[in-house]
Amino acid sequence: MAFEMPALPYALDALEPAIDAKTMEIHSQKHWAAYTSKLNAAVEGTPDADKSIEEILAGDMSPAVRNNGGGYYNHRLFFSTLKAPSEGNAPTGDLAAAIESDLGGFDAFKESFSNAAATRFGSGWAWLGVLPDGKLCVCSSPNQDNPLMNVDTCDCGCVPILGLDVWEHAYYLNYQNRRPDYIEAFFSVIDWDKVAELYAAAK
Repeated sequence: MAFEMPALPYALDALEPAIDAKTMEIHSQKHWAAYTSKLNAAVEGTPDADKSIEEILAGDMSPAVRNNGGGYYNHRLFFSTLKAPSEGNAPTGDLAAAIESDLGGFDAFKESFSNAAATRFGSGWAWLGVLPDGKLCVCSSPNQDNPLMNVDTCDCGCVPILGLDVWEHAYYLNYQNRRPDYIEAFFSVIDWDKVAELYAAAK
């Protein structure tokens, strides 16, 4: 297959109580797997089969590639930036300094990111990303769109380094309609070391 699902770097129950094991199982082994399979079917026998997912998403896409390619990329990023929960979880180093200078500090970032996630109507994503000038931004997008795509549904064009899935399948078993509680819990399981790596690469 052109695109494969990397193994999760933690056990399915490693994110509890923030994200329960059953949700992780369904989310990764069913939803992400389905996007991966459908993306491979959509690009089979086309020039896209030899491109990276980033190259595909930045170009012209069929609806099938847009939806499933976005789903593949978004979930790959989401699952790669999670870890076991910890109190006082926060970034350090260059990333912390950039959040301070570009976004007004960690508390301001949390408020902005939480608002982007909470106010995204229906299904979609909230993003922390790196703009072409190297500065950080916060934005959101619907469905499986993301800021790499040349579409008008995302309110910033950037390289995502952190994404929060606010589709109901990501949280409904545990949180039901309490999306704000899920958003708050998400901050305890962010792998800021991984996000910092992505930030350094994107700059």
